[in-house]
Amino acid sequence: MRTGNEPVTARSPLRTRFWLSVWGLVWAVFGTAVFALVGRPGWAMACGVLWLVVTIDMTMIVRHMRQGPHYQPGRDIPPYRPVEHGGRPGTGPRGHGPQRRPGPPRQRHP
Repeated sequence: MRTGNEPVTARSPLRTRFWLSVWGLVWAVFGTAVFALVGRPGWAMACGVLWLVVTIDMTMIVRHMRQGPHYQPGRDIPPYRPVEHGGRPGTGPRGHGPQRRPGPPRQRHP
């Protein structure tokens, strides 16, 4: 059901994001260790930076998961109801400005 307010009421699959972060963390740690052992400091540093980014992302994901249904509604909570706009007849879909009807294309002269 599209309501037009998805960015406000969108739900993020936090469990999926968490497990993808775990997968990325494992590979970043592995890459850092392997590249450090074979003498590639640039690649080891790049994997280390990726390790840091994945750790920060995982921390935020866990924080959002712990906030519970207030932040991340579960499967038993229905989607949010769309915001009711008290627009006047003849106004646009969000109650702002006149609603424009498509007409013939305007010709522009140089």
